[in-house]
Amino acid sequence: MTTYALQAFFGKNRDELVTSIPHAYALGMRVVEAGPCLAVLSLPYREEFVGDPRRGVVFGGLITALLDQALGLAVSCSLADLRPIATLDLRIDYLRRAEPERTLIGRAECYKVTRNVAFARGLAYEESEADPFATCLSTFMVGSSASESAFAKALEAYGKQK
Repeated sequence: MTTYALQAFFGKNRDELVTSIPHAYALGMRVVEAGPCLAVLSLPYREEFVGDPRRGVVFGGLITALLDQALGLAVSCSLADLRPIATLDLRIDYLRRAEPERTLIGRAECYKVTRNVAFARGLAYEESEADPFATCLSTFMVGSSASESAFAKALEAYGKQK
C-alpha cells in the first residue's frame, strides 16, 4: 500500500494546500480536489485578470500560474515524503481562448516519479474536461534543495493550529 505525505489533506475543498503559497493565495486559487497524484484547482474570474479588454480574455500568464500550481501540487500529492520541488520544464498548448468572465479550472496528474524528477500533465477548462482551452506537460526536480520544503513547513504550522 502506498503512503503519501499529503494523504491527510486529500479530499475536496482543501484550500490549506494553496493558502500557504503567496501567489496562489493572492490570485484566489482554490482546491477543488486533491488526491493520490492528483490536483484540481479553480481560479475565480476577476476583472483585473483580463489581458485583452476588448475581448475580455484573461492574461495568458494567469493560465500558466494556475497550471503550474496544479502540476506542482499533483507532484507533491505523489510523494511519500514532502521534499522541495522546482519546475524544470513546462509546456502549455493553448487550444482556444478561455471564455471571458468564467471560473478557470486546472486539473493535473503526476504520472511518474523517479529519484530526482517527477513528470506531470494537465489541462485547463471552464466547464468540462472534454473541452479544454489548454493542455500541458511538465517536469519537476524533486528534492531541489537541501532545506525542508517551505510548503511542508506551512502545512506543519497549519496542523498545529487545529
